[in-house]
Amino acid sequence: MPDQAPTSESGTINRPWWETRPFVALLILISAVPLLYPSIPPLVDLMGHMGRYRVELALATSPWLEQYYGFHWAAIGNLGVDILVIPLSKIFGLELAVKLIVLVIPPLTVAGFLWVAREVHGRIPPTALFALPFAYSHPLMFGFVNFALSIAFAFLAFGLWLRLARLGRLKLRAILFVPISLIVFFTHTFGWGVLGLLCFSGEAVRQHDSGNGWFRSGINAALHASVMALPLLFVLAWRSSIHGGRTGHWFDFELKWKFFFASLRDRWKWFDVGAVTITILVMIESLRQRQLTFSRNLVFSALVLFVGFLLLPYLVFSSAYADMRMIPYVIAVLLLAIRFRGETRRPLADAIAVLGLAFFIARIAGNTVSLGISAHDQEAKLRALDQVPMGARVLSLVHDGCGDAWSLPRNTHLGAMTIVRRQGFSNDQWVTAGLNLLSLRYLEARPFTSDPSQIVRVPRCTGRIYWDSVTALRAIPPGKFDYLWLIDFPPFDPRLVQGIQPVWSASNSTLYRLPPPQP
Repeated sequence: MPDQAPTSESGTINRPWWETRPFVALLILISAVPLLYPSIPPLVDLMGHMGRYRVELALATSPWLEQYYGFHWAAIGNLGVDILVIPLSKIFGLELAVKLIVLVIPPLTVAGFLWVAREVHGRIPPTALFALPFAYSHPLMFGFVNFALSIAFAFLAFGLWLRLARLGRLKLRAILFVPISLIVFFTHTFGWGVLGLLCFSGEAVRQHDSGNGWFRSGINAALHASVMALPLLFVLAWRSSIHGGRTGHWFDFELKWKFFFASLRDRWKWFDVGAVTITILVMIESLRQRQLTFSRNLVFSALVLFVGFLLLPYLVFSSAYADMRMIPYVIAVLLLAIRFRGETRRPLADAIAVLGLAFFIARIAGNTVSLGISAHDQEAKLRALDQVPMGARVLSLVHDGCGDAWSLPRNTHLGAMTIVRRQGFSNDQWVTAGLNLLSLRYLEARPFTSDPSQIVRVPRCTGRIYWDSVTALRAIPPGKFDYLWLIDFPPFDPRLVQGIQPVWSASNSTLYRLPPPQP
């Protein structure tokens, strides 16, 4: 049963400070702080997505973009920000519109976390504060913005699902969750899947608590959750068309183990892995403390999500890191499941709330500093585009060392700002069936047509899909690019760029003008 807040003699509810509305609102607002300073959020893939947004918005009117790219709308489950930028860019311009959309994702996620905790427990346990840093989880920091937005929507919708069940409004819930499921699905397929798993598990526990056996409860829960099945028709159409994409790389448990400790990956390994370790210790201590317990509802939800994490492959519909995206929310749901057994013990609860708040503030501060460092670096590098004319073809090469650094490779899609600001060509876009709606027209750029052709690594770490610097520089097709942009390159043999003119250099970034095609 939910832990109910005590009431005063006058009948008003006496809520502790961490449950008051002003404090909850403050937590939601604080979660936006790391994204306030950067003019463009320095998330790994975000600038690459922004290049696609520019094509989407300007293709019909740009004489340059129509030479390089095509764009064809389709009903796929990966359209969240792609759709939102259409009206918002008309008001704010593309770059500010993207910032505003990304800016609201962590507050929406935090609001969803707290709402779910409130509905499950009847109040917000102090331990819920330890879950809030997962609003800045590895998937968001990697720039999976459609996915992260869909997860925020999923937790908000799950809170509504639980509330309507608590109020006995099951018919209204069934009606509302048909369009809600479509909204979450078109934002991103994974959010819809997570929402379905959360609602199924929550309903199964509710059915069991009403006196049904577990088997019957599962059947009833599946029937209730079936109101969210309409997107399956779009999935079938998607998979049967050219937008189906690839799926593979199953059951790599060694990689899944690494993803677990990378749930809060950002810049400093000790800080990020240490934070995940703290959350594990919180859960262990909650098991040890007799005054604390776990909600069966959310533990079952976390278990269902964890099974999904184990079963998911690395690649789904040509979208990489599919399994990695699940694990941060498994941990978050487990933390949200913790509560006091019976009445809240204030001395202990106050101490837990203070520690949880300190943990949240420390992570927010770390994310703020980290994103600020990257934003400053990217702003300096992007001044190179002041030297680039409209419609230019820019070949960017970003050195990524061995690809195993803990700090996220935030500059790998810096070249896409050529599309955003100069409506030119960049060799970093994803041109893959099932991933997005972009297509390539400028085939003369081969072998530098799309991601990951912009990533350069040291020779021992190139593998099958990455260049080393010597091979990449020698493979530049003559006359097919106007500029070469080297980003984060270590010292290299200057003979490799002999005969081409550097036109700008700063912040470990150099822009060269390539010679025109020979007759």
